[in-house]
Amino acid sequence: MRSVDEQLARVLAAAVRPAPVRVAISEAQGLLCAEEVVAEHALPGFDQAAVDGYAVRSVDVQSAGREPVVLPVVGEIQAGSRQPRRLQPGQAVRVDTGAPLPTLADAVVPLGYTDEHPARVTINQPVPSAAYVRRTGEDVQTGDVAVRRGVTIGSAQVGLLAAVGRAKVLVYPRPRVSIISVGDELVDIDRAPSQGQVYDVNSYALAAAARDAGAEVTRVGIVGPDQRRVRESVESRLLLSEIVVLAGGVGGATGDEVRAALTDLGEVDMTRVAMHPGSVQGFGRLGSDAVPTFVLPANPMSALVVFEVLVRPLIRAAQGKRNPHRRLVSAKLLSPISSTKGRRGYLRGQLLRDESNGQYLVQPLGMSGAHLLASLAEANCLVMVDEETTDIAVGDEVQVSFLAQRG
Repeated sequence: MRSVDEQLARVLAAAVRPAPVRVAISEAQGLLCAEEVVAEHALPGFDQAAVDGYAVRSVDVQSAGREPVVLPVVGEIQAGSRQPRRLQPGQAVRVDTGAPLPTLADAVVPLGYTDEHPARVTINQPVPSAAYVRRTGEDVQTGDVAVRRGVTIGSAQVGLLAAVGRAKVLVYPRPRVSIISVGDELVDIDRAPSQGQVYDVNSYALAAAARDAGAEVTRVGIVGPDQRRVRESVESRLLLSEIVVLAGGVGGATGDEVRAALTDLGEVDMTRVAMHPGSVQGFGRLGSDAVPTFVLPANPMSALVVFEVLVRPLIRAAQGKRNPHRRLVSAKLLSPISSTKGRRGYLRGQLLRDESNGQYLVQPLGMSGAHLLASLAEANCLVMVDEETTDIAVGDEVQVSFLAQRG
């Protein structure tokens, strides 16, 4: 039986990052930048007022701390103005936030320091040079790297790209993942199942998990366990995917058909991995492009756990994430748990925080049955139990892997 770490190493060795593409910055959020974005213009592009007030020469108001200074107001500049103005000594110009400063002005007196008179303003406090002024290039200088290669583009990076005038940016696209459910017993959710049939849970659940991991997902849906149909379905997706996931087909007659179908396309290693649930699974690289392909258990709970442990890290690695794994923390158990010796256990849990000391606490959820999907829906973490441990008592510390957080 292969260890989880060994299987994960095999999986991650197959990670291939899709070639970079240039997209509109509105479509770049969540993707890794694939270029050094160099600013062609300074930011700000001109000296501008940081507050509503009066543009002045700071030397003309330095005595305002001893007695009020009165200056004639010789005009007004609004944000967006393209009319150049020149300030003479002993004058003030009313300015809005973001307005360009007139020539010779080196400071802005906020409205609160004045009587706000429109013609002859009384200034009650001095301001030093550069006060309340956004200087040209103080944020980004021409030639500076605005967004670096390898940075995940979030809202701040999108804003900065817009600020330096970039409409498009080179990014690593989301890896394309195809999800296929295999089984004669499956029906789609828009049909009522007959005796012995069940709804196709896996293609929906795994597609959602792949999207959560950052993939571009195609949910192929249900394919009957016929060798020809399975082969044609997988083969059609190999040209359009960086990762293919089949749910169902690891055992019984269905497993025989799936193995035979995939053998025609490449080599898939059907093996047992020392984990619970989901020990029986398959992984290989198919087609001329050696596309990583997974065969997961038919049981939805097992399929989701195997996806979380093995498929999700591959999706993240294909995106270029430096650390493709979930965050791990130590937590104290609130209820005892048991696990199968010789296999790494992944148990559903609810992670809590002790407000008095900041200690993480974890409450195991449900029984250990691999078929119990409802408890996973309530879980926000997986409790990890090493291969040599069978029983853990209340108060003992365990390793916990975060799942997606609920708001």
